[in-house]
Amino acid sequence: MTDRAGGGPTRRQLGRGLTALGGALILAPLPAASAAPDADESNGDAHGHPTLRHGSAERAGLLPAHLRQLVTDAEAFLGPSPKYPWYAGAVLLAGRGGTVALHHPIGKAVRYSAYDEKTDTAVEFPADQQIAMAKDTVFDLASVSKLFTSILAVQQIERDELELEGKVASYLPDFGGAGKQDITIRQLLTHTSGFRAWIPLYSAPTHEEKLQLIWKEAPLNPPGTRYLYSDLNLISLQLVLEKITGHALDALLRSEITDPLGMRRTRFNPPASWRPKTAATEDARKPWSGLDRGLVWGEVHDENAYSLGGVAGHAGVFSTAWDLAILGRTLLNGGVYGRARILEPESVELMFTDFNTAFPGDEHGLGFELYQHWYMGAMATPRTAGHTGFTGTSLVLDPTTDSFVIVLGNSVHPVRSWRSGSAPRVAAANNLARAVPVRPARGRTAWFSGMATATSATLTLPALDLGAGGRLWCALWWDTEPQADALFLESSTDGGTTWRPVPFTTARHGEAAQDHPTGSVTGWSGRAWHRLSADLPEARRLVLRWRYATDRLYVGRGVYVDAQRVADDDRVVFDEARPADAARIEAVGWTAAKN
Repeated sequence: MTDRAGGGPTRRQLGRGLTALGGALILAPLPAASAAPDADESNGDAHGHPTLRHGSAERAGLLPAHLRQLVTDAEAFLGPSPKYPWYAGAVLLAGRGGTVALHHPIGKAVRYSAYDEKTDTAVEFPADQQIAMAKDTVFDLASVSKLFTSILAVQQIERDELELEGKVASYLPDFGGAGKQDITIRQLLTHTSGFRAWIPLYSAPTHEEKLQLIWKEAPLNPPGTRYLYSDLNLISLQLVLEKITGHALDALLRSEITDPLGMRRTRFNPPASWRPKTAATEDARKPWSGLDRGLVWGEVHDENAYSLGGVAGHAGVFSTAWDLAILGRTLLNGGVYGRARILEPESVELMFTDFNTAFPGDEHGLGFELYQHWYMGAMATPRTAGHTGFTGTSLVLDPTTDSFVIVLGNSVHPVRSWRSGSAPRVAAANNLARAVPVRPARGRTAWFSGMATATSATLTLPALDLGAGGRLWCALWWDTEPQADALFLESSTDGGTTWRPVPFTTARHGEAAQDHPTGSVTGWSGRAWHRLSADLPEARRLVLRWRYATDRLYVGRGVYVDAQRVADDDRVVFDEARPADAARIEAVGWTAAKN
């Protein structure tokens, strides 16, 4: 359920870089896991790859106040969001390196027995029959299951059993009808096959008839010409995997991922004994559900996955927050966890590399979504990878900061129509992003824009006498929602009545300088300090200001400005390091942040 023939690279070719539709792909290595705050041999394997343990925010290199705020914000969504609770409960997990600094349940795993569509109200179980969330509550991951199928496919690419650019029809001849003969494995993994979002496979009474619906399905668009998220992509990939391996998908999941990694609470079709520890989902009845099933609890929620026996490439995996964190840590480690390696580092890089450069805004690696502010919030970078699930689940992995956040909620409990948007996921990611400190470029503090939506923050220098013109230098750090949010450097010679852009140049250590002729920056800067310089016009009373403006939707990590200095010829006119000059700065909406 959606929540939103040619030889391809083999294992030997994965690390070399390749050209994909829409642009050249250059594979860059992931940041070394050993750079994490606690990635030492006491908390990892012999090679320094961290394994997970609970620990403090400080040990993880995180700011504890923002982790506390993560929980506070999550609890707010147990109430009207905006009309109904976003979820009945959730398990929150966040960490960095090998340290899980937050693992916290909120609300109820089981609260409602039914939904009354006539009154749009929920029928609650008696209080003594309701079940509180626990750290080890098992969730139906819904579309997060797609990540497991994708990993299994990339494993087969490593083993030369599957070609990334191979035609699906070369593995499944019946698939090639109705204009699908040129669809590739890569297009299934990146949702560029042309398939529509889904079809009601559950309407077909037999397995063979369900397959016939797929064989007869025609693409809405020519393969490779458009991004369109579709469950059919991963269902088709499941069929390919089962054909080339001779094993069912649930057996592959167990032998290739969960058993090696010790993920003992992750599987398709959990046994009945798990039900008391499993979060309930929906009172599934027509017309809002495709099937009349009543309260779904301990069985897969997705109708197509249910009709496929609970084992499907697009949905059906059940797991806990801790198990999912193990998977995330494995990928951030480059495919290894403890003594188990499930992927080569080059394969993980491929999964975290954008293949959809022809479709800006729909960045996608192999199975993983990339750079999606709508649920990754301020954790979003071009390499941030993750996925969501319709039931209220999400996983976000940020290789840049070696951090991860998991939100597992039962947001279709009691009914799917109560849930709106993705605000709890964004809030959790924003708080974790803010918890990763940004050290000032010089001294103890730097000016910070904040991370509020639909707002503007300004940082204004006092009027300066630049009789012969001058030059501004400072340190600048920025990470904003691309295009939507931006930082502007502006000047005024009439006391602030009118403002003009000031072009500037930024340079990051070891990289070529970048010109910004519009006097503004937006988007991704590498989350590193840049040295800025700008020529200033001749003026008797020149006022300079930084202006940071955000839209109403999402934000990045924000903007920091530090070590501002203005010189006129050989004379220093302003220096932020001088207390008297710093005291004259006017900041509106900005804060002096230590990190």
